[in-house]
Amino acid sequence: ATLPAGYRTAARLIRLADRLGIPVLTLVDTPGAANDAGAERAGVGAAVADVFAAVATARVPVTTLLIGEGGSGGALALSAPDNTWATKDSYFSVIAPELATAILKRDPAEAGATADQLGLRPQDLLELGVIRGIVP
Repeated sequence: ATLPAGYRTAARLIRLADRLGIPVLTLVDTPGAANDAGAERAGVGAAVADVFAAVATARVPVTTLLIGEGGSGGALALSAPDNTWATKDSYFSVIAPELATAILKRDPAEAGATADQLGLRPQDLLELGVIRGIVP
């Protein structure tokens, strides 16, 4: 999981790129933000919110490529609102299918069916308008 310091660094670098007029490319492969007591004490919520704000206020183009796991608000914060792309083996979801299956008290073998219901695969994301395209 990504630590609060990582999100603060990302926000700082996005703002620096914006000041210098350099387009931003974010590569997303994270299960999401750390959610333990230490991360809470370190201000994970504020750090993630700061990245959302940095991406939203950037005047330079921000492009995102999902290259693996795109989990929870931690991945969403690093994603460009109108310019997110995905590789064919990536996914983007509020929760991993295995965790959702466990929370729903389903048999672990049903994780694939849960993934279908979550609509987290690149083709699902494209049909929903969440991403602009799938990169081979």
